[in-house]
Amino acid sequence: MSTADLRLAWRDVDWTGIVLAAVMAVVIIGPLVVVGLWAFAEVWRFPSLLPQEWGLRYWGMTLGRADVWAALSVSLQLSFVVTLLSALICLPAAYAFARLDFPGRDVLFLSFLTIQAFPRFGLLISIATIFLTLGLVGTFWGVVLIQLVNTLMFMIWIPTAAFQNVDRRLEEAARDVGAGPIRVFWSVTLPQAFPAIAAAILLTFVGTFYETEGAWLIGAPHVRTMPILMISFINNQLVVQLGAVLSLMLWVPSFLFLLMARRWMGPEALGRGLGG
Repeated sequence: MSTADLRLAWRDVDWTGIVLAAVMAVVIIGPLVVVGLWAFAEVWRFPSLLPQEWGLRYWGMTLGRADVWAALSVSLQLSFVVTLLSALICLPAAYAFARLDFPGRDVLFLSFLTIQAFPRFGLLISIATIFLTLGLVGTFWGVVLIQLVNTLMFMIWIPTAAFQNVDRRLEEAARDVGAGPIRVFWSVTLPQAFPAIAAAILLTFVGTFYETEGAWLIGAPHVRTMPILMISFINNQLVVQLGAVLSLMLWVPSFLFLLMARRWMGPEALGRGLGG
């Protein structure tokens, strides 16, 4: 390559994009790196850029606590139960919103969005007063119900868009060759909508796993999730390493779930499901 070609290539470089990408990498990845370093640091004093002493002492302290494993178990149970119930309730509703025309359809559909627009803590307080009279405060199923409210927008809006963008011509072709409604749904409709539905399920699982306000307000003092345990750690003893270890423990299950889902959540498949 000649000097002129190098100069031309240099001028064609999108420096604005490179700078923005670098800034985003620092803002997004930087805190994750710092948390990862703190999780394995035993001594890290300013102004050193790296820990002066490394070790697993704080991992042993954290993993040796029974309340950590209990909180992790509760968080995973809540995430699986809420995700399963949300799918059973919301996916049929999403299909109805996408394919059926009934009175009040648009108003009801928009109501799921207004739940997210309403001040969150005020909504939780209102629900908590009802749960208190029903004896659901401080119970596992009380937390399940409050977290179901948080899943409605993801599990209604995204699958509805997916079902609306299914190619109707394929469904009609299947019916023409004798396939019944159930066979058409399982063999034609669902495979096309599945990537977007998988995205909704993933968002529901991760959102439930990290949800804090509802679990704290409804679950206390008997139901303790990992985020609630992390808050209690920080309030009772400000040890950065313990918080960093718990942060990694919170992140790993969601990351593994994302890896398992990645094979059917590629950009092209997800774009087709959402009508892209």
